[in-house]
Amino acid sequence: MTDAATLAPVALQHALDEAQFGGKSVQLGASLRAGLPVPVGWALSVDFVTDIAQRDATALGTLEAFLHDKPEPFAVRSSGVGEDAEGASFAGQHVTELNRIGAAQVADAVHAVWRSAHGAGALAYRAKLGMLQPPRIAATLQQMVFPDCAGVMFTRHPVTGAHEILIEASWGLGEAVVDGLVVPDRFRLSSQGVVLESTPGTKDLMIQPLPGGQVEEVAIDDAQRVHGLCLDAAQLALLAHLAGQCDMHFGPGRDIEWGIANGVLQLLQCRAITTLAATLTANQTATKSTAV
Repeated sequence: MTDAATLAPVALQHALDEAQFGGKSVQLGASLRAGLPVPVGWALSVDFVTDIAQRDATALGTLEAFLHDKPEPFAVRSSGVGEDAEGASFAGQHVTELNRIGAAQVADAVHAVWRSAHGAGALAYRAKLGMLQPPRIAATLQQMVFPDCAGVMFTRHPVTGAHEILIEASWGLGEAVVDGLVVPDRFRLSSQGVVLESTPGTKDLMIQPLPGGQVEEVAIDDAQRVHGLCLDAAQLALLAHLAGQCDMHFGPGRDIEWGIANGVLQLLQCRAITTLAATLTANQTATKSTAV
């Protein structure tokens, strides 16, 4: 039986059940409870997302009433049940909808998230992983953050498993990095935060908000911004500190999405590195073979 409390948005810090709220919302809620810098947000349950996607009048009315006094705009992110497991990565399969203004746009964004989980690509990926049960997709609703720069960070090397911090960064919203739209700046740091390597990318576009909602790609013409580094030493120190906090609270090997807006670092996602378990197993096997 469906709990009536799950048929309305729930504050992220109170989203405890992954079977109802999906991996992303539960992880972000745990991050908030740990005192990490997560933007204000709410968890939308699997049942609530399904009702909104099916244009259920009660669910749409509940969403509209809830959003009435909340500061706009919003980001709507997928939060699939099982999507953040160590052996699975639904990046590129489940969508993220940014800069949504008003209940109608948010409802459309939730529908888009639900639809992406039931699309041919996501279903084929699930079948490849042996996940044969029907998809269960929830959503994370957050107040929108418009970063000056953003990107991804791994708290261990995702290929070798080395105890290093790897950062990829670009201007504007991090989707430019996640979606492979630019060659990002790349930084390699020791686990203590010492910069070991800095490699400028080619950041010739950025993703910016549109006034009426949604986002657009904008060309960057300034050669210094295109080819110069977008993170300074102080910002790298902030990121290294966040990496250590995430490892301390959730265990080593974190895949983090982040943004820096007006000097404030925000944690947008923290999950296990998908490839790390396989990498460590392979390395252990190779070590044993060498020792024989």
